Amino acid sequence: MTACIISLIALCLLPLTTVAATLTGAPDLTAHPVGYLALVIFALAYLFVMAEEFVHLRKSKPVIIAAGVIWCLIAYVYAQNGQSALVEAAARHNLLEYSELMLFLLVAMTYINALEERRVFDALRSWLIRKGFDFRALFWMTGVLAFLISPIADNLTTALLMCAVVLAVGGDNRRFVMLACINIVVAANAGGAFSPFGDITTLMVWQRGIVDFFTFFKLFVPAVVNFLIPALLMHFAIPNLKPAASTEIVPMQRGARRMIALFLLTIITAVSFHNFLHLPPVLGMLTGLGYLQLFGFYLRRSHQRGHAHQVALVGEMTPFDVFNQVARAEWDTLLFFYGVILCVGGLGQLGYLALASDVIYSQWGATLANITVGLLSAIVDNIPVMFAVLTMNPNMDETQWLLVTLTAGVGGSLLSIGSAAGVALMGQARGAYTFFGHLKWMPAIALGYAASIAVHLWLNS
Repeated sequence: MTACIISLIALCLLPLTTVAATLTGAPDLTAHPVGYLALVIFALAYLFVMAEEFVHLRKSKPVIIAAGVIWCLIAYVYAQNGQSALVEAAARHNLLEYSELMLFLLVAMTYINALEERRVFDALRSWLIRKGFDFRALFWMTGVLAFLISPIADNLTTALLMCAVVLAVGGDNRRFVMLACINIVVAANAGGAFSPFGDITTLMVWQRGIVDFFTFFKLFVPAVVNFLIPALLMHFAIPNLKPAASTEIVPMQRGARRMIALFLLTIITAVSFHNFLHLPPVLGMLTGLGYLQLFGFYLRRSHQRGHAHQVALVGEMTPFDVFNQVARAEWDTLLFFYGVILCVGGLGQLGYLALASDVIYSQWGATLANITVGLLSAIVDNIPVMFAVLTMNPNMDETQWLLVTLTAGVGGSLLSIGSAAGVALMGQARGAYTFFGHLKWMPAIALGYAASIAVHLWLNS
């Protein structure tokens, strides 16, 4: 199994490097001992990532070390050939790729943390619980909400929010929790596939300028199909019971609605910067962070004035501090992206990615290759898979780029370990939502996967 995973990772990564070598005149090191050693280092690091739940080693640590070692090996070989300037330029290019992605995600995470601090998600959860829906209605409501929220918030945050609702209402009914969690994972991944903000892979494709912002919405119907087919098949297995409703009311804190509006304005700013001014979207996102900082300043000053005049500020016990929300960002995830991008970029510089590109895109054809990318993302995280495809930059039309965006996004739903949402829910609903419980419904999810591909090729080709 280990050898198989290593081979799959190597195959995924091979195409990037040859392209880099062709463009920069870099030597082909695919048959060099340093090349083989770099493959082994990356494979070992990624095995630690996949075993994070068991070894309790944060996933960023092994890939950061692997990235440093791989680039040291590359720099050593290039120095022997008098090409140190070439490897420096390549490393800086990969750092630029990462910095744009990291800053973009940092702003998005800060907004999500701010909305969480203002209790927006708690209020939504309490509203759902108070309504007293039966299990089947709750199954559909959490799934639909996961599908609709994940294009704006990330699919991981959306899945955790909906899972909290499921556990609060049906925590003692393991069958319902299992099926609802599967549905949430599929819905969150499908919803994230048709929006540049819904998943890291779609964000990477949009930031590269390969697919226009509004073009992603061509994937809306295929994403709906991907979600609905397994949901319809699971519907009849849901217990036809009605849990007791709760009377708890959770109010949002002061400024919550205005923060939601600012988040939407930030998204509009990022899209406008990219589409109309041809600037990187990250500049628009950072401008949006300025919106939140100014509003946070207003909240803080008005909080201080309220206490100075002994005025009670309803729903706000402590002043809002935007930098607390920045500190609460998922730094392990952001540093993991650094390690992955630098590792994959290094393997690309060695020449492996071009080799893989020749095998899967030139010999298999784009459609089969892109479907395979989706299947691979169920085993290996979709981020290195998509970054490898972007780095190799195969000659594909818009339909095929949308196809690989779709498959990389929804392919992770096939296994519970195939996406961040699935892994997180296995921890949140430990014992109720399991790997083998998800595996039992993989045929239904695979049917939705195949149907979404067919619908996309029918509608958008």
